[in-house]
Amino acid sequence: MSAHVEIRQRLDDPEIAEVLRLVEAATQADGVRPLNEHVMLHLRYGGDVRARSILLFQDDVLAGYAHVDPTDEVEGPSAELVIHPAHRRSGNGARLLRAVLDLADGRLRLWAHGDHVAAGALAASFGLERVRSLWQMRRSLFAPLAAYTLPEGVRMRTFVPGQDEESWLKVNAAAFAHHPEQGAWTMDDLLRREREPWFDPEGFFLAVRGDRLVGFHWTKIHGSTESTEHGHEPLGEVYVVGVDPSQQGTGLGKALTLAGLDHLRARGLAQAMLYVDEANTAAIRLYEGLGFARWDVDVMYAIA
Repeated sequence: MSAHVEIRQRLDDPEIAEVLRLVEAATQADGVRPLNEHVMLHLRYGGDVRARSILLFQDDVLAGYAHVDPTDEVEGPSAELVIHPAHRRSGNGARLLRAVLDLADGRLRLWAHGDHVAAGALAASFGLERVRSLWQMRRSLFAPLAAYTLPEGVRMRTFVPGQDEESWLKVNAAAFAHHPEQGAWTMDDLLRREREPWFDPEGFFLAVRGDRLVGFHWTKIHGSTESTEHGHEPLGEVYVVGVDPSQQGTGLGKALTLAGLDHLRARGLAQAMLYVDEANTAAIRLYEGLGFARWDVDVMYAIA
């Protein structure tokens, strides 16, 4: 069997559809989606013109896909890859990862979703080491939720599309100044998500002091109460919580988190999830105190 790779700046519609079918097949086989939200949005709508898609073909059939993103100029490119379940155990993972490394010019941060043994073995075979873990944590929304109180002088309202984008971007950048994957969001990144079917401004909470935005909790619902297309019951997510550095230590982050969980429970959801970096022990302690426990892990590998 012959295999070859092709590198694209932008995929055409038939190629996008083919990659999406591959992603769904891998999701069904592995129980976890192989590409994160950022990559899926780029795949469907485009994004940073420096990003590249790598297509791996085996006998002219799409066998694998990789996305290489220039996310951080200091740390180097990040990448995610997936092999179709029908084309595994034949060296295709190594072929695709070799093409990724060639494109990244030897500097690479590779994400693997679900912490599968095979992904770890593939990374190790290329000399990549585990350098970061991102926990997925979950809690039941049937369990009691603590009451919360906003800091004095702070009120809460929901996001108004067309009005709050600029102020939200400023607070997001300040809150995540040391987290380039979140803090570097642009207006296009935000507007792209506002166009997604799951976007609901009623679940996007803003904390305001005077006329200044000082924090937020953006919730998300995977699936809907009318749909089971995600293969599971609808699931709420603490999508992102951010607090302006000037308000840290006031209890605002905890209050915002609880407000969002109240909203998700009021929508009739049974569970909520969130992602948190394993190294962020303070946040993990906060979430454990709110009833969350580790559910799954995403792993980043990098060249030693």
